[in-house]
Amino acid sequence: MLTDLGIRLPVLAAPMAGGPTAPKLVTAAGRAGSMGFLAGGYKTPATLAEQITAVRGDGVPFGVNLFVPNPATVSEEDYRAYRDELLPAADRYGVHLPDAPVEDDDHWAAKIDLLLADPVPVVSLTFGVPHGDVVSALRAAGSMVVQTVTSAPEAQLAEEAGVDALVVQSSAAGGHSGTFTPTRTPPEVPLPRLLRDVRADTRLPLIGAGGISRRADVAAAIDAGAEAVTVGTALLRTHESGTSAPHKAALVDPDFDATVVTRAFTGRPARALRNEFTDRYDPIAPCAYPAVHHLTGPLRKAAATARDTGLIHLWAGTGHRDAREEGVADTLTRLAGQD
Repeated sequence: MLTDLGIRLPVLAAPMAGGPTAPKLVTAAGRAGSMGFLAGGYKTPATLAEQITAVRGDGVPFGVNLFVPNPATVSEEDYRAYRDELLPAADRYGVHLPDAPVEDDDHWAAKIDLLLADPVPVVSLTFGVPHGDVVSALRAAGSMVVQTVTSAPEAQLAEEAGVDALVVQSSAAGGHSGTFTPTRTPPEVPLPRLLRDVRADTRLPLIGAGGISRRADVAAAIDAGAEAVTVGTALLRTHESGTSAPHKAALVDPDFDATVVTRAFTGRPARALRNEFTDRYDPIAPCAYPAVHHLTGPLRKAAATARDTGLIHLWAGTGHRDAREEGVADTLTRLAGQD
């Protein structure tokens, strides 16, 4: 798979929605002999199209990641209860929280239309498997389709849908879990074991993800059956990332000494640095993405502007302490053992 795309490094740059995966990060990965993925999540189709054009102009291999609609609806009562709990923090920053649940599909159809009209080398999908017709159409347009899975049963569903390869994501990964069943937090299975479980049921190419921060992690994943790995947290402090300054600082701050999987920020399980927000709100947060994402969004944005790391979603995998302030190329080649 990698050689078909002209990739020589078995360490790829994962898509990180919300800002960290800037186009220049994707370009830097490609120029290093790797490949990065533009994060299509939360972007308008127009913005995504602009970023595709920009990266394509740099002449590097790249992919685009999309969130597959997999909404978890919330009752008005549960939504109101969570909103009421958040109001004191929102009042602190003078922000208004949505009065009613906001449900959307992140412009799914429009983004698929964009990728069919203007195909990219690779399309990666997360949160769920789309209808097989969508996969077939993307492949017919010339794109390789890669599906994120968190278990062997999910891998079987993805293979049945006709995808070309799998990103096998362990629970150690930072940010959102790609689980198809967000009401259940994925078990903490080490990535090598998860890769072996998936490999036992499929011959599709595998890409390992989750908790990879050192060369030994890369080697262990490849020994377990992966063709390559993809890293996100390891790139958060790089020069080319769009990670906010307070987020970058928190990754190496001794006060943030643990990560937790929480639904408090978005209503889907996601791994972040433990902070005031996760401690206070995770026990009461409903499993309701994207309603919770839209509910907490104004508060998180205000907290980020104020550099209030107690209320920011500080996405981070278990290996966050190994993230370095250096160039993307340096991180990827170092992890691949080619520095």
